[in-house]
Order: sequence, then structure tokens, then C-alpha cells
Amino acid sequence: MSQKLVLASNNAKKAFEMQTLLAPLGLEIILQAQLGVGEAEEPHFTFIENALAKARHAAAATGLPAIADDSGLCVAALGGAPGVHSARFAGEPKSDERNNQFLLEQLSNVPESERDAWYYCCLVLVRHAGDPCPMIADGQWHGFILDTPRGGGGFGYDPLFWLPEPGKSAAELDPAHKNALSHRGTAMRQLLERLREQPLLSKE
Repeated sequence: MSQKLVLASNNAKKAFEMQTLLAPLGLEIILQAQLGVGEAEEPHFTFIENALAKARHAAAATGLPAIADDSGLCVAALGGAPGVHSARFAGEPKSDERNNQFLLEQLSNVPESERDAWYYCCLVLVRHAGDPCPMIADGQWHGFILDTPRGGGGFGYDPLFWLPEPGKSAAELDPAHKNALSHRGTAMRQLLERLREQPLLSKE
């Protein structure tokens, strides 16, 4: 029987990526919205604080172990922005298309040689809402920001995130290739190693 794990997100594409990686351990990802859980507040300045807040919120609302990631795009020329504000860079309501357009506007006078950027992901897993020892993992994925979108896969800023090797945008990668390279894939592999060493417990 699989162990249910609540994902503190309503992003179905993100859930699919995580489910692919966690399935070998017998863990079943359930979106928090499927259990009637609303989104947590994300008032913090760092990815790790927001991820922890989201994981504890989902665990408290469901009584199940919960996993949350806080991830985003950091652009060197913008001082690390959009950072923790990546999902709402262009304001409400959240829109990948508007975020991408706004990013291009912000970089309109920045030459290609200065468009270094990286995706960052912090993953937090709590066994229960009061877990004093959450499992924490992170990963980075370095690339550059394009002038125009390329590819129809992925989500977020993937169509603008160029990877010199393999010479594609993140949105042009198939899911397996993306998982092998991405910030979230790197963080998930760290987390998987910890889960193999330490079984997941759902009770306090």
C-alpha cells in the first residue's frame, strides 16, 4: 500500500514531476486542493522559510505528511529578482504568460552576455505539522534568459530559460531530461536519499 503525501501546491504539472520521482518509494502525491486545503501565506524573504510554512500548513490541515517546495527564478541583472516572487512577478492573478512578458520588459536593455540566471528550489518534507526535524533539500539550475520564448513544455519561465548544454530552452526538454537536469530534480534526488535512510512516519 502506498503512503500518501500531501503536496502543498495546486500545480498539477509540479505534482506530476514529483510523483514520477517519488513513485519508486511507494509514495503517492496528492494535491492539497483535492483535500480541500487552500494555499498558505508566503510572507517570507527566503525560499526555505516559505517552503516550511507551506508544508506545515498542509500537514496541519490534513493530518498527513506534507511536502512543499518554494522555487523560483533568480536573475543576476535584477539583483536576484523575481526570486520568491516568481509566481506573481507581474502581479495578480498569477499568469506564466504575463510573468514572462514582464521579465522581458525588465531585461529589455540588458545585453545577452549579462542575462545569467538560475532556478532555485528548496524542498521541505514534514512528517506532521509539528515536526521538529523537517527534511530539507535544495538545488540550483544555471542558464540564461532568452529574448523570445522557445518551446511549449514545462511551466513558469521555462520558455525563456536557455541551457547552453544541451542547447535548448527548459520548455524544449522532455520530462525525463528535465528531471535529470533541473533544480527540482536535484533537490528531489537529495530528498530521496534521505527518505531511503529514514522511513517516512505520519504520526507524531
